[in-house]
Amino acid sequence: MPRLQGRTALITGASRGIGEAIALRFAAEGCDVAANYLAEPGRDNAAEAARVAQQIESLGCRALCVEADVTDLASVQQMAAQVIETFGHLDILVNNAGITRDRTLKKLEKPDWDAVLAVNLTGVYHCTHAVIEHMREHEYGRIISIASVVGQTGNLGQTNYAASKAGVIGFTKALAREVARRGITVNAIAPGFIDTEMTQAMPDEARAAVLATIPIGRLGEPAHVADAALFLASDEAAYITGHVLNVNGGLYM
Repeated sequence: MPRLQGRTALITGASRGIGEAIALRFAAEGCDVAANYLAEPGRDNAAEAARVAQQIESLGCRALCVEADVTDLASVQQMAAQVIETFGHLDILVNNAGITRDRTLKKLEKPDWDAVLAVNLTGVYHCTHAVIEHMREHEYGRIISIASVVGQTGNLGQTNYAASKAGVIGFTKALAREVARRGITVNAIAPGFIDTEMTQAMPDEARAAVLATIPIGRLGEPAHVADAALFLASDEAAYITGHVLNVNGGLYM
């Protein structure tokens, strides 16, 4: 039997990259998926989310594209209500949406600090808060948040990003203690450098410098993070909570 047969998941930032990979990995294991995206100027995220939904349906599962800004609580609450109404229940939340606004602290303007914290940390609060009572009532849930190795080690020019991802790790551990007896596990994944648009935009010299620090000697693939998410969402991980699963090629041990 597929490992997520009969389950439903909401994945934020699912129109591309790691979010897309998780959505398709879940669907391949029988999970119905709501793919969240954000309407942005200059990019047709709706079309990209629709493409992901088509692939989910081609795997025999139900799909829902749902637009919402994770920084807006009302928007997130409407999204959660729509997902639950469509699927009847919501079992898995993957907090994947994230942004960067890299600057050294000397050059970091407050709007760039606020934007990163709003998406990467407050967005996790909004989405989790919107679904946690539903999971408590059903006495089942899997909450998986995508943190980062940068939240564990820090990184030059990423005080805002590092702070947001370290906050996700603390949020994960605290919430895990709150809801463990209600059948809900709360875990995080801390990817290292993954071959996505974010790393593809790096200058060649910076990319080479990063590769030199990774013991395995290559960037990770979105599928590696998706496999970790599948494990944490499955019954095999039922006794794991409050954990940060590193997927970083040995960059941080």
